[in-house]
Amino acid sequence: MHDMLLAVQNAGELQKGLTALGRGVVYGGAAIGPGIGIGLVVGNAISAMARQPESAGMVRTTMFLGIAFTEALALFGFVLAFIIS
Repeated sequence: MHDMLLAVQNAGELQKGLTALGRGVVYGGAAIGPGIGIGLVVGNAISAMARQPESAGMVRTTMFLGIAFTEALALFGFVLAFIIS
């Protein structure tokens, strides 16, 4: 009989747990896409610089712009994870 008392939860405890789990899933999902995107941007920029070293300055500038736009997606996911709570 006393074993069943261990399964009792306080009011709102399930909602807090599910909210924390949802925040983790949202930010985890939001971090995967930009991580892959930054890898692709940097990899292709290095490949372009290796093929045409004379245009390395322009490629580097474009690479940093691509990284900034891609990283903005991760920040949106981070903010959204806090809005959920």
